[in-house]
This record gives sequence, C-alpha cells and structure tokens, in this order.
Amino acid sequence: MKILAQISRVIVGLLFVFSGLIKLNDPVGTQYKLEEYFEVFATDLPAFHDLFIGLIPFALYFSVFLCVAEVVLGIALLVAYKPKTVSWLLLIIILFFTFLTFYSAYFNKVTDCGCFGAAIKLTPWTSFGKDLFLLALILIIVYYRKKFKPLPTGMVVMLATLGSLGVAFYALRHLPPIDLLPYRVGASIPAQMKPSEPIRYQYIFEKNGETFKFEKYPSDTTLVFKDMIILNEDAAPKITDYRVWNDEGDFTEETFKGEKLFIILKNFHDINTAALPGIQKLISELKSSTVEPIILTSGSSDEIDRFLQSQQLEAPYYYVDATVLKTISRSNPGLWLLKDGVVRGKWHYNDSPSAGEVTKLVQ
Repeated sequence: MKILAQISRVIVGLLFVFSGLIKLNDPVGTQYKLEEYFEVFATDLPAFHDLFIGLIPFALYFSVFLCVAEVVLGIALLVAYKPKTVSWLLLIIILFFTFLTFYSAYFNKVTDCGCFGAAIKLTPWTSFGKDLFLLALILIIVYYRKKFKPLPTGMVVMLATLGSLGVAFYALRHLPPIDLLPYRVGASIPAQMKPSEPIRYQYIFEKNGETFKFEKYPSDTTLVFKDMIILNEDAAPKITDYRVWNDEGDFTEETFKGEKLFIILKNFHDINTAALPGIQKLISELKSSTVEPIILTSGSSDEIDRFLQSQQLEAPYYYVDATVLKTISRSNPGLWLLKDGVVRGKWHYNDSPSAGEVTKLVQ
C-alpha cells in the first residue's frame, strides 16, 4: 500500500500539473466555462440566482486561482512539500471538480467541462470517471500522507507559484502562448467546416429482445430503431457554428474571399476602448491596400451604431454569434486576419499590428 501511495502521488501530481498548465495557457477559456456553470446554477437553483449571477464578474479571478492552484499543488505533491496540507487541499479541489463533472454529465449541462482546456476534449461522463479515478488516488494519498517524508522544497513551490502567475498574466495581456483553437493562425476556416472524410454511422436496432448493429440503414421495417452513433468522430467538421450575416443576408462565404482584417468586438460592456483609436488608425492606413477591414460583433444594430459613432470607428459591420466570437478572439477588441479563408494573423489589442505588418502577411 505504501508503494501504491507513492504511485498515486506521482500520477496525481503529474495530472494536476498538466491540467493546470493547459488551462493557464488560456485562462480566459476557463473563465468562460465557469461563467457557463454560474449561469446554469442560477437557472437550476432559483433560490441562489442572485448569488451565482453576482459571481460571473469574478469568473476570471476564479479561473486564474484554480489554474495556478492545480499547478502549484501538483508540484508540491511531487516534491512532498507539506504533504498533510497539500493532500487535504487536493481533496477539496477534486471534490469540487467531481461535483461539477457529475452535474454536467447527469443533467447534460455544460457538456464540455474544459478539464484539459482546448487540448483534450472529454465527454461529460468521461470527465466524471476521470475525476472519480483521481478522487480514489487522492483518498489514498490523504490516508498515507504521514508516510511521505516532507522535504525543504519551499523555494520550488514559490517558483512554481510565480511562474504560473507569470504564464497567466502573459496569456491575459496578449494571447494564449499556444493557440489550440480552430481559429488559430495557419488554419483554414472553410476546410474545417467540412468533414475530413465521409462520415460513417452505426445504426442500432432491436427486434425480439435482440440488438442489431448496421453501418448501412437496413431495409427491414420490422426492426425498431434505437440509436445512431458516428464511427469516425475525428472526421467530423471542427467548426460547425461559424456564420456571418447582416440585415441583408448571409455573408459567410464572402469572408473567405480575398484579404480581410476582422475587428472583433465581442460585447460593449467590458471592451477596452483605449485600444480603439489605434485600431481606427490601422483601418485608415489600410484603405490604400487590398486588405478590407470589417467589424464582427454580436450586439444589436442600434447598439453597434451608437458605439461606432461614439468611438469614431469607420468600417462595415456584420453579426456573428457571441460564443463564436469568444472562440475566435480571447481579447476585446481583437484582430483577426484572413486570406482566402486561411488565418494569417491574430492579435490581442495590446499587440495591434501596423498596416505594413498586416499587408506583409497577406502577400
């Protein structure tokens, strides 16, 4: 059992460090997941509606805290730093995560928990099973915590804390160091909207208590249909909800033609307006180039018109679903450059490019 406890310590430590680093790469993504949970709980638990709605503005702070805590506790466990305190803190965190993943799986809410960020997608029940596995290992660690010889490794834990906070700060001030999202630089948007190969299905039927599976829809009308599953899920389109439109109609296909610089205005309540004069200057400088500046937003037309007039932004605007805009850009405002549907550039408002940089990328 002592050997099992040591193995559990290594497995849990490595998984917590890996999970935390993946999420620290994109703390805004974890923020969005927490906001989803708060909104779901506000709806499902009306008695606590105001409490959960009140937590939404603090979701980013919770995100950074949880991501840093995962890394720091994982490293502390690996180096046997304060094993009693660390093991109990790990138990509290895993109980919290297990509750969230169970809620997601059982009630089919927030179907992607974001356990490993955008790097690894897990189904709700798989996420719950993973947390149960970790819970079992952590219970072993808690029980045998006195067997771990404490080491004078406080400096390692301190460096891990500072390093984790540094990664989070960089990702928030710029963009994720490693972009794992489908709208990343180099990705073809129209290609990702199509399956990479023909989708194969398995059809499940029943008859007289027996289950039958077919890869082609059967002609036997006496069979009772039960379910249909995709056999090659990896071939499914990576992007299914990208759509651009205005009051005149759909504009999606037009976004894949030529060279377009999209100014992403996700919303107008937490936008950094100090960055907009620089973006307007960029728009003006691009008028003599082949790059067409276009604003993408999810607001209403009246709201957009008032905002653009007050900020003196001069560019045509189109609508995109708010969730899609959050996926395209982690900053508000953000900049996204496409040439023939392929992403050539992507910037945080703190790193807005010059007109020369933009035109060079589409040559």
